[in-house]
Amino acid sequence: MIPELPAPFLSIPVAHRALHDVADGRPENSRAAIRAAIKAGYAIEIDLQLSRDGCPMVFHDYALERLAEATGAIRTKTQAELAQIALRGGDGETIPSLTEVLDLVAGRVPVLIETKDQDGNLGPDVGTLEQATAAVLRGYQGPVALMSFNPHSVAALAQHAPDIARGLVTSSYDPEDWIPVPASICDRLRDIPDFDISHASFISHEVADLVRPRVQELRSAGVPVLCWTVKSLKAEAEARQWADNVTFEKYLSPLLG
Repeated sequence: MIPELPAPFLSIPVAHRALHDVADGRPENSRAAIRAAIKAGYAIEIDLQLSRDGCPMVFHDYALERLAEATGAIRTKTQAELAQIALRGGDGETIPSLTEVLDLVAGRVPVLIETKDQDGNLGPDVGTLEQATAAVLRGYQGPVALMSFNPHSVAALAQHAPDIARGLVTSSYDPEDWIPVPASICDRLRDIPDFDISHASFISHEVADLVRPRVQELRSAGVPVLCWTVKSLKAEAEARQWADNVTFEKYLSPLLG
């Protein structure tokens, strides 16, 4: 039995990398951005990378430079080392672990967790991050769902966290946007061929590509369609014609109800 996406993910707008705004001291995926999302009542999307010692860390990029006051790959640092690295634009903010974030949220709002591809080419060399993520989530009380661009990662999440809803993050897969992923892999993934075999229950699709027939075919079949990343009220209004909920940033999405 594939678990269904919890209903709050279809009714509460999802703050992309939490409610971040460095102008206000809230870097993406930071504790400050997460607190702000909770206070506003939004669902929260976060990203996971793996530390050198196998801890799921809440951080988007593979390299530290863009977001943190450090250099090199995040996977070369231990959890303890990463916990001391300052995030750019944050007043004392450092890189949090998934455990810390879940303790902070404590079930108050939904949490949508993306495991970043650890293979490098969206291939099968995955499993460690997924297993570690499942271990941290064991016993967590609150709406939560898992997702990844990598179908192998989604299948691994199904194995290690069978009771948690999981989905595929999907895209138009323009090869220019996916370097160094081979164009042949982009061509294969574009029409979402692995939805069933990855044991997914939803997708989160690129907002500019929502009209793709395969996306709407899945939606017509009852598959929940989320979308990323909406950046204005006007874009949200259009996206909601084609998707069941939005992941947003750079503005405040209206809370429904």
